Amino acid sequence: MKRTDACGHSDDQQHYDVLIVGGGMVGATIACGLGQQGIRVAVFDHTEPSPLSVDALPGLRVSALSTASERILRQLGAWSHMQSIRMTPYRRMAVWEKLHSPFGKEIDSRANRVVFDAQQIDHSQLGFIVENRVTQAGLLEAIKSYPSVSFFCPVNIEKIHTSSVSPMIELSDGRRFSGDLLVGADGANSRVRQAAGLAMEQRDYEQQCLVATVEIAGGCQDITWQAFTPTGPEAFLPLPDINGRSYGSIVWYNHPEKVRQLLTLSNEAFIKELVTTFPSALPEIIQLHERGAFPIARRHVTEYFRPGVVLAGDAAHTINPLAGQGVNLGLQDAAWLVEILVDARRAGENPGSPEVLIRYEKARRRDNALMMNTMDAFYHAFSNQSKPLQLLRNLGLRVAGKLSPAVNQVMKYAMGLSGKQPRLAAGKKYPFNSTAGSEKHLKKDRLYFDYELLYSEN
Repeated sequence: MKRTDACGHSDDQQHYDVLIVGGGMVGATIACGLGQQGIRVAVFDHTEPSPLSVDALPGLRVSALSTASERILRQLGAWSHMQSIRMTPYRRMAVWEKLHSPFGKEIDSRANRVVFDAQQIDHSQLGFIVENRVTQAGLLEAIKSYPSVSFFCPVNIEKIHTSSVSPMIELSDGRRFSGDLLVGADGANSRVRQAAGLAMEQRDYEQQCLVATVEIAGGCQDITWQAFTPTGPEAFLPLPDINGRSYGSIVWYNHPEKVRQLLTLSNEAFIKELVTTFPSALPEIIQLHERGAFPIARRHVTEYFRPGVVLAGDAAHTINPLAGQGVNLGLQDAAWLVEILVDARRAGENPGSPEVLIRYEKARRRDNALMMNTMDAFYHAFSNQSKPLQLLRNLGLRVAGKLSPAVNQVMKYAMGLSGKQPRLAAGKKYPFNSTAGSEKHLKKDRLYFDYELLYSEN
């Protein structure tokens, strides 16, 4: 006979404090953060990452990790593992609109170019270009140091139950797991979101994003740049040298039909088209190694949680990748969720209760929406070819380039050096363990981040 305790846990299932579906960058960050405080966590993923060799060619999917993201990953023990594989610091970032003469020739004007330089704010770099698989590998290595975290991979999830007393996951092999909280960190097509009935608003853009990994001449670059065009940005991101060869990542936005045509070209024809189209700042291309494309869309859930279930990262929102902020937003989600859940544990609160999860939504919804709206503004402003608007935005770029204090403030915000930050991103250590503390101490800790005051709706 199956026995069930007062909390609804049966004797044929394992119970954890938190269940996380998705072992990617966001899910693994949450697991490390909770595991660091001794909270029992089970992580589930269907795909086991392939071993990553330091000699392997760069992967196609890369991100520009901010200083705030670096701090989060350092505190969790992932950064040193990532450094042992590879990453590229970038010290400068340039932004401009690509202009053409009436005869179609590119005008190589520096007047409308804004250059962000880390030296202006006394930093050694603005951030790091890191392959997504390197970040994930570092986090999965860090997870091994937290005994309270169990990683189940590869597994197939048969059912997700969100309506019981405790959320529950049932695997295809019959194993069952329950938790006080279920976290959906399983990407844009989140099964957790669907199981919980959390609605998502979506708007597709009229562009697709083509990415390519190329070998370049001239050595490793320290600058990333983005030139706006009527069909979308054309961008270059530096990648690390591997075995004496230098690499870069090409990001090319265009209309879907143009992207499909570019994907059908031979390597030689693609390079020719790339060199012909891209700004003259593009380094010499020696060889094309890989290319691919994906549609881009703005997505945002109408609610971040249901009792016992919460979403983070792409499961809750996706953003136009204009400034490469998607991963940074996801890591901010993770760091805030960790902080709020750890504080709730110390206060003896149920982590799956609405009273706890509303703090997380208030901490993240506004910032995520602000970044989405900012990227939308750039998208619409630079896609419009109205002559008055073109003159206005180029004047704006010229003026912005001369306003050092304003440029410095933009850099600090993008790097996570200003604004409200969770403890992990601010470089603050938790001054407690997971079993100590009281509501009195909790309120004292929250003087630094008072969720209700900072994020209350007006």
